[in-house]
Formats: sequence, structure tokens, C-alpha cells
Amino acid sequence: MKDKERIQSQISKLEEKYKDSGQDLNAYLDGLLYQRYLTYWDYIHLDTLLSLQVPRTHFPDEEIFIMYHQITELYFKLILHEQKQLVDDKSQKLDFFVEKVRRINSYYSALISSFGIMIKGMEREQFLQYRMALLPASGFQSAQFRMIELYATPMENLVHQSKRADYSSNDSIEELYENIYWKSGATDSSTGEKTLTLKQFEYRYTPRLIRIARQVENNTIYHKYLDLPLELRQNKELVDALKSLDLNANVNWPLMHMGSAHRYLGKESGDLEATGGTNWKNYLPPSFQKIVFFPKLYTNQELNDWGKQWVDHIFNPNKISN
Repeated sequence: MKDKERIQSQISKLEEKYKDSGQDLNAYLDGLLYQRYLTYWDYIHLDTLLSLQVPRTHFPDEEIFIMYHQITELYFKLILHEQKQLVDDKSQKLDFFVEKVRRINSYYSALISSFGIMIKGMEREQFLQYRMALLPASGFQSAQFRMIELYATPMENLVHQSKRADYSSNDSIEELYENIYWKSGATDSSTGEKTLTLKQFEYRYTPRLIRIARQVENNTIYHKYLDLPLELRQNKELVDALKSLDLNANVNWPLMHMGSAHRYLGKESGDLEATGGTNWKNYLPPSFQKIVFFPKLYTNQELNDWGKQWVDHIFNPNKISN
């Protein structure tokens, strides 16, 4: 009898749910009756997913290169999924804030720990040959990573450090964006000429990035933190989680790329250019960029020393990559 009562209760709830749809419950039950059973491979579109690796050369390790970058972009999408919930939240609940940042850090941890696949998982000789078939494409063109930065912190914190003192939150988004730090990584310092890699990226994504910057103006994750009541801003669990996020995004993740660049592009007679012509030696070191999402969480000394881990990384690469 209890089962029948439970079924009737569920039917009543379904009737309530669908009463405003223009169809009665019987129509939806008919659809359920005729619907095929769901399979794992259909649900995650497995066949499509496994067909997305299309190498440009015959070198076997190129497929590793493709798959790892695709995996990275999926993790970036997970990070953005959590960030969007944070900036949209109006509750100011500490538990919610901490949990979202914790999830973001777990995604970064997975990315950072897996980067050994890039550093040690491919033959250098193969990489140096198939990379020439990828020009001018570059991981520099990851729009999702730029979106992560925009959701995390105000744009004035992303201006190139050599120009940061001249800019503030009073400047327009377009002015700040024009001097965002990563553009210098794909610009010839002597001529000021942008690489094709940067030109392609700007043409494709500038309107979208500007639109996102406007959407989160005064509402980034950093703003959400600063808007919390004082007692919540001082919560150790939250502060530690935000600091971990800062280090993961702006120190540990670039350092892993430094390890990969030195492994594949460094050589005794001089360093090779990265794919797409980006200047990796000036662009990747965290101590050169000093990008900090949440600067008020640190002392002046900590900000001055930001990213100095990269020196240890260069002289003791096993310290980070193992």
C-alpha cells in the first residue's frame, strides 16, 4: 500500500510540474514510454569525443599533444563552471564560497600534477618536427584561460606590470584590455609588431572577452570576497583557499609550462621560439608578470617576492616537475 501511495504522490507532483506547459501529464508519460534507454556512450557522446583527435603529421606523439590540450580545456571549462556560480551568487554564504574555490583548486591540482605528460611524455625529436606543422597555432590562444582571469580579478590587476601604475579601475575596459599582460608575450619587443598568433586570437575572441569583462565589472571573485562581512573575509579556510587558487593559477601552472618549454625548446646554442612565435622566456616566468588575483591577501614583501619559485624551477627542475 505504501508503494501505491508513493507512486500516486509522485504522479501528483508530476501533474503539478507540467500543468503550465500546455500538455497534460499523459503526453509526457507517452514520451517516457517511447524513449530509448540511455547508454553511457550516448550520454557523453563517446564516439564523437574519440573522433576529435586529428593529427596534422604522422608522428605518433602528436596525438598525445592534442589529447592533453583537449583535456586541459575541459578542466578550464570546469573551473569556469565554478567561477560563474560564484560571481552569480547573492547569498554571501561562507560555505558556498569556500566549496567553489576548493573545487577550482582541485581542478588546478589535477592539471598541475598531470603536466608530467607534457614534460616527459613525448619524444623531444618528434615534438620539434611536428610542431612545425602547427604554426601559428599556440596554447597561448586558449581563450578559456583568459576568461578564468577575467572572472577572478579586476582588469587593472591584469595590466602588464610595467604599465600597471598608470592604470586604475577608472580607466575603460577597452583601455585596460589593450594593455593586458599576455599580449606582450606575442609582440615583438623591438618593433611592437604583433605576431600572427596574437592577431588571430584578437580577431576571434576580443569581442567576447570585452563582453565578459563588462559582465563581471565590479563583480569578479575578488570583488565578491571584498564585499563579504569582515568576519567572513578573515576566515582562515577561505583565505587559504583563495591564496592556493592564486598560486595555482599564477605560479604553479606557469611553472609547469616553463618546465615543458625548457625540456623541448631549450638548447645549449640558444632557445627555440615557442609554437606561434610567442616569447616564452619573457612571457611564462611568474616573477616577470606578477599577476596576483587577490592582492590584499598578501603583505608587500610577499607581493615583491611573487613568483620567485621560478628560479628554483630553472636550476632545480625536478623540484617541481616530479
